Amino acid sequence: MLEQIIQFDQELFLLINRGLGNTVFDWLLPILRNPFTWSPLYLFLIIFFIKHYGKTGILIVACTLITFGISDATSSHLIKKSVKRVRPCNDVVFKSEVTLRARCGSGFSFTSSHATNHFAMAMFWIVLFRRKWRHALWLCLVWAISISFSQIYVGVHYPLDILSGAILGTLIGLGTGTLFKRFYPRFFENEHASN
Repeated sequence: MLEQIIQFDQELFLLINRGLGNTVFDWLLPILRNPFTWSPLYLFLIIFFIKHYGKTGILIVACTLITFGISDATSSHLIKKSVKRVRPCNDVVFKSEVTLRARCGSGFSFTSSHATNHFAMAMFWIVLFRRKWRHALWLCLVWAISISFSQIYVGVHYPLDILSGAILGTLIGLGTGTLFKRFYPRFFENEHASN
């Protein structure tokens, strides 16, 4: 059963990594997965949260960082070091079939920390803002999905790494968002939902 799952995972990887190859994705997706690409967005959100929500904004920024810290520690240190799955681009048997479009990295593959971290932050923000901002749900999901998908396309993660990371991140983000909602319900009561 496990061998069948791994084989399917590899076949799906090749379908995305090689089958979807095109000049637009070759240019765009490595940019999307680069953390420096999103630095202006993070800076904007920090300024926006603090300016718009004051002390509550500082709390939102702090909780976002806590959410990121939990997700990164769980994926990068707890799961990856336990599972020890080799990246497709580092697998001595499989890497000859991989089209590598980014630096491979020496770390393990399962789960994808990119997927875990971005889905965790996205879901945390969705819990906080989906009733306040009409487009928060789809914007956050598109952001997390595009970054996660790019990890497969550039050749550094299998689809199962991404799916598992997305599920893990979603659970973490929902958890921290729910805790925020429980301990700071005033944030959700003070503003009406946007229409």
